Amino acid sequence: MAANTTATTAKTSNPVPETLFQRIQGEFLEMPGLCLTQLQACRLWGLDRDTCSKVLSLLVDAKFLTRTRDGSFVQLDRTRRSPGVNASDLFVRL
Repeated sequence: MAANTTATTAKTSNPVPETLFQRIQGEFLEMPGLCLTQLQACRLWGLDRDTCSKVLSLLVDAKFLTRTRDGSFVQLDRTRRSPGVNASDLFVRL
């Protein structure tokens, strides 16, 4: 429940476009094992630090990404999905 409140608060103070949110998820889905620091993510997607931080935080809160010990962001393992699950079901929604 707290994660939803955080996402709602972040959306109202400075909304993250759904297309950006989905694009970043798509990058992690298309490149299994992708591991990025926040600075690398900012450069890869051409985002300012605040926007990038918000998107990455929302994806961590949604349990799509996790942080490594060194602070990098990686996708949680979703390879063990049930039969019949569509690729679109791997995306989390804002």
